[in-house]
Amino acid sequence: MVWHDNNDLGQPIGLPVSGDFPRPTPPELPMQGRFCSVVPLDVNLHAPGLYRAFARDADGRNWTYLPYGPFDRESDFVEWVRASCTGADPMFHTVLDTLGTPVGMASYLRIEPAAGAIEVGHIHFSPLLQRKPQSTEVMYLMMRRVFDELGYRRYEWKCDALNAPSRSAAERLGFVFEGVFRQATHYKGRNRDTAWYSIIDSEWPRIRDAFQAWLAPENFDEAGQQRQPLQART
Repeated sequence: MVWHDNNDLGQPIGLPVSGDFPRPTPPELPMQGRFCSVVPLDVNLHAPGLYRAFARDADGRNWTYLPYGPFDRESDFVEWVRASCTGADPMFHTVLDTLGTPVGMASYLRIEPAAGAIEVGHIHFSPLLQRKPQSTEVMYLMMRRVFDELGYRRYEWKCDALNAPSRSAAERLGFVFEGVFRQATHYKGRNRDTAWYSIIDSEWPRIRDAFQAWLAPENFDEAGQQRQPLQART
């Protein structure tokens, strides 16, 4: 594949970019899947349920690599959500199961319509969501909005370079590792080297097909277990 052109001087230059800029800002609309829905976060409707779902993480390991939490009291968590999760960027979403119960959260952030780039982050899946088809469907729904609905060129995933589960998840979902930014930031009194991953628009059709094949009803047996693993990276 050719990744550049040459100008009249023989110098390599980037390929032409199509489409209008800025790209649209993500709308505050629900994303509906077969296993779950991803909806704009509503403090009053979702925060108490999220607190109960996150409380199932008895030893608090899901908070280790997040720059906030854990929260000992529901009221503290609700106030944090009210103060930190209601803006336009990050744009927080709640994951609801098929009964409408809050089971996790995720956000779009570093939204750059002028560049056509956006990041997914603040991913916090409760034990009710982890290692279930819903957790994969959440990521598919959020990617589909970014690429198919909004026409973005780049979708980013960043995490603490020491967060092995997050890095493994990024690779399983089709993200490409781009490197580690050393001493990129700090949180909870400790250093963070940040691992960068991305998916770009030219890769999305293949990844979309892999998600759709994995999420298809025929890929799950009578007990709800996958028959074939997600092949987003092939």
